[in-house]
Amino acid sequence: MQVSIETTKGLERKMTIAVPSNDVDNAVNARLMEAARNVRLDGFRKGKVPMKVVKTRFGKGVRQEVVGELMSKSYYDALQQESIKPAGQPRIEATSVKEGEDLTFTAVFEVYPEVELPDFSRVKAERLVADVDEENIDKMIETLRQQRQTWEDVDREAQLKDRVNIDYTGHLDGEVFPGGTGKGSSLVLGSERMIPGFEDGLVGKKAGETVTLPLTFPKEYHNADMAGKKVEFEITVNSISEQKMPEVDEAFFSSFGIEEGGLEAFRKEVAANMEREMRTASRNKLKSQVMDEIVSLTKLDVPESLLVGEISQLRNQALQQMGGGKNVSPEALPDALFRDQAGKRVVLGLVLSEVVKQKKLTADPAKVREAIEEVASTYESPEEVINYYYGNQEQLAAVESSVMEDQVFDAILEQAVISEKKVSYEKVIQPEQPPAGSGKRQKKAGKDL
Repeated sequence: MQVSIETTKGLERKMTIAVPSNDVDNAVNARLMEAARNVRLDGFRKGKVPMKVVKTRFGKGVRQEVVGELMSKSYYDALQQESIKPAGQPRIEATSVKEGEDLTFTAVFEVYPEVELPDFSRVKAERLVADVDEENIDKMIETLRQQRQTWEDVDREAQLKDRVNIDYTGHLDGEVFPGGTGKGSSLVLGSERMIPGFEDGLVGKKAGETVTLPLTFPKEYHNADMAGKKVEFEITVNSISEQKMPEVDEAFFSSFGIEEGGLEAFRKEVAANMEREMRTASRNKLKSQVMDEIVSLTKLDVPESLLVGEISQLRNQALQQMGGGKNVSPEALPDALFRDQAGKRVVLGLVLSEVVKQKKLTADPAKVREAIEEVASTYESPEEVINYYYGNQEQLAAVESSVMEDQVFDAILEQAVISEKKVSYEKVIQPEQPPAGSGKRQKKAGKDL
C-alpha cells in the first residue's frame, strides 16, 4: 500500500492511497469462492456452481462491495502507518477502481492542531466566599415549607397568595386572539405569571363570579404581535384555595429523613446541605471564569469538523430545552446561533486534553470514592448508592470523567492568580444571568399569555 499526504489548507490534509491490484483481485476472488459455496442457482446443485457463472452473475456487485471495504480498511491502516490522528470523519473518493489496475482513492480530512498551552499564571479570577448564618437557614426552612405546602378550598373572596382555578377568554378588537384563552387554569395570585392587572383584578372575587378586565400588554412583551395592545379578558373564577404550610415539627423533620435530634438536628442537616450547595456553586462560578480566561489566552486553529459536531450537540440541547423540539424545526436554530459558544468549547476541550497529556493525569481513585460518597450522603442508604456506582460501569465512568475534569482544573488553579471576595450566601448560589439578547422570557412575560 502506497500512501502520500499533502496539506491543502490549514488543518486539512489530503491523503492518496494506492492498493495493489493483486490485493484487490485476491480479495474479490476469495469473496466469490465463498459465494460459490453457498449460492443457489437454477440448474446447479448448491456448491457446484462454476466459478465462471458466479463471476458473471455476481462479480460486479462483489467487486464494488470489496472495494468499499478495502478503502475503509486501507484508510485506517494508513492513518496508523503515518501516525495521524484525524479530527472528524474523512471525505473518501475513489480515483481508479478498474479491474486489473491498482485501487487508488483519496481521503480528505482535518487533523488536530498543535496545542501550545497558554501561560496559566496570566489567568486571573475571583472566588466567591460566604457564611451560612442563622438567617440563611431560616429562609431555607421557609423555602422547604413552601415546597411541602398544600392547598385547601375556601368559600371567601380571593386574596393575594391564594390559588384560583379560572376560565378566561381574551379579546383584541372584539376578536379572540391566539393564546388568549384558558380553561381550568390554576393561578397563584401575586405570582406575576400573567400580564400586569390580570391577577390584581381577581383579588376580592368569589368562586362563581365572572369579571371583565380591560388590560394592556407590556410594550416589551415577548410576543411582538401583542406588545402594547389593549385587550379585554373575561374571567370566571371556578374555585379558590388557600395555602396551608406544614408545621416545623417532628413529622416535618421526618419527611426529610431526620428521625432524632429534633429542630437542632434538622437545622444542622439543612446547614450542611447549604454549605455543600454553596461550595459547589462557588467552584462552578470560579471554573467558569477560569475557563473563559483560558479561551481568551489561547490562539489555535479550530478543526471545522469538531466545530460542526459541537454545534450539533448545542442545537440538540436547545431543542430538548424546548420540550424535546417536537414543534421546533432544527432549521429554525441556524449554526450561527451556536458557533461562538461551540468554538469556545472546542478550544477549551483541546487545551484541557493537552493538560491531561502533559501532566499524565488519571482519575484519582480516592477522589472518585470521595465524589461518590458525597453523592451517597444525600440518600437514606448511602452504602447501597456507593455499591450501585461501583457496580455500574457507565455511572462510574461518568464520575471518573467529572473527577478528571476537577483534577485538570486544580492543576490550572495552582498557577492561576485567584483572589477571594466575601459576599452573601444568596450571591454565591444565584444562577449566572444569561447574556443579553439570549431570548429568555422576562419574568412578567406570562406563562400562558
